[in-house]
Amino acid sequence: QVQLVESGGGLVQPGGSLTLSCAASGFTFRLSNMDWYRQAAGKQRELVARITVSAYSDYTYSVKGRFTISRDNDKNMLYLQMDDLTPEDAAGYFCKSMLYDYWGQGTQVTVSA
Repeated sequence: QVQLVESGGGLVQPGGSLTLSCAASGFTFRLSNMDWYRQAAGKQRELVARITVSAYSDYTYSVKGRFTISRDNDKNMLYLQMDDLTPEDAAGYFCKSMLYDYWGQGTQVTVSA
């Protein structure tokens, strides 16, 4: 069955960096466009970044130039490099395959001095 396991979240100071990872299994990862979403407390879940099977990437405006999505098809891994973090980036972060309506547990990012 489809499984997505996010990791790498934590507490970071404003201006700091984190790299999130997503381990995918149960489907053909290399054939799936992949997304990173986030959901802050009291807010709707939003799409942060997308990477296609051909490695084309796109980002929501608020993270452009600060976040980088990448994938390793040999390892079935998805990544999100996050730089210059602000308190507005604090949220639970989730990876998702565009092929399946499945959500993992997510990983929490806290940005605070």
